[in-house]
Amino acid sequence: MSVQVENLEKNMAKLTIEVSAEELEKALQGAYLKQKHNISIPGFRKGKVPRAMIEKMYGAGIFYEDAANALIPQAYSDAVAESKLDVVSQPEISVSQIEKGKPFIFTAEVAVKPEVTLGEYKGLEVPKSDLTVTDEEVDAELQKEREKNGRTITVEDRGAEMGDKVTIDFEGSIDGEPFEGGSGKDYPLTLGSNTFIPGFEEQLTGAKPEDVVDVNVTFPEDYNAEELKGKAAVFKCTVHKIEAKELPELDDDFAKDVSEFDTLDEYKADIRSGLEKKKEEEAKRTKEDAAVEKAIANAEMDIPDAMIKTQASNMVDNFARRLQSQGMTLEQYMQYLGQTIDQLIDQMRPQALKQIQTRLVLEKVAEVENIEVSDEKIDEEIQRMAKMYNMEADKLKDIMGDYEKEQMKKDLAVQEAVTFLADNAVEVDAPAEAAGEEAPEKTEE
Repeated sequence: MSVQVENLEKNMAKLTIEVSAEELEKALQGAYLKQKHNISIPGFRKGKVPRAMIEKMYGAGIFYEDAANALIPQAYSDAVAESKLDVVSQPEISVSQIEKGKPFIFTAEVAVKPEVTLGEYKGLEVPKSDLTVTDEEVDAELQKEREKNGRTITVEDRGAEMGDKVTIDFEGSIDGEPFEGGSGKDYPLTLGSNTFIPGFEEQLTGAKPEDVVDVNVTFPEDYNAEELKGKAAVFKCTVHKIEAKELPELDDDFAKDVSEFDTLDEYKADIRSGLEKKKEEEAKRTKEDAAVEKAIANAEMDIPDAMIKTQASNMVDNFARRLQSQGMTLEQYMQYLGQTIDQLIDQMRPQALKQIQTRLVLEKVAEVENIEVSDEKIDEEIQRMAKMYNMEADKLKDIMGDYEKEQMKKDLAVQEAVTFLADNAVEVDAPAEAAGEEAPEKTEE
């Protein structure tokens, strides 16, 4: 096998791959042996027809396609290895010559990994995050816990209020005539949930058990049932039951019930501490994202379209596997959406481009800054993965090949490059406009 490389525009390359006539002959013979049992010619038993007779009857090219399909994968793989190209796309294959007694020649157009020229990537200015935890945020968390620990009680001594759950029968009519879907029995409705059309739930406030209330509403112009759009309707509602959520008092007993603390003040302090940690983690991710975004914006790279298409296709394949784990095929999902897989790939292209840009820039930062991952870091990652898959670390390490370990090393270096960019970024206060304040007007000199 021999290979010639032609560099094309936009980080594309064309490989011209030549396979010897002898190898082609072996592949043709292999194709014949594979197909001969399916070919019948009068005067010969099935599977006993000589190859020469088949080629005479059906033409010399009858086995060419199978032979080419058998030769191309290995020849292409060997050619990529020999050329030492960093290929980042699926190849576009075209057969140039296939004929008995002559070398088999085909071409493969591929995208090669683009070179990245970094711009400014240290000292990047990123927005400063506000880490302040307000009393209102602490109170909101307390309220969530109260809601979780509340109990439902039946209300009999007052009318329904917003937030209550009422159980009702309802019969709807338009101009005195009932309409399809306009009635229900023992329907549980939480007032204020906006489950029904605007104005319906508010008119049930004040109603007591067994009250009958006429609710007058008008269906919205954009209602999903064409025959009801904009129509005025009356719903005769019978309230059978009113239920309210009774929340526990915010005191030391509440703190003891829902936490490990003896007092409400201690519990609130713990909530505040948790919110502070959460904000710190969010701020760290925000800072990293902003630093990476700016490093990408400052870098130069020419990403070939074939690389983007391959990345988008890989993303669709991953999505298909996730769907399959939930018992649905990608074809079923696309049929439900009324789209084609090619349309889905096109939709994925912007995200695919962003992933490529991010990876390329971070790999370049790792290279320029000589970020190296130690064997100890690799072992730590294997330990983490083994725990996630409920395996022994040594067993996982044995299963992993050199390629997987090298890929892990690159992934960890990329993660450390993210940390490097964030650590070297400079946090600045957000501009007045971003903070929701009006910027001062400029005065003319």
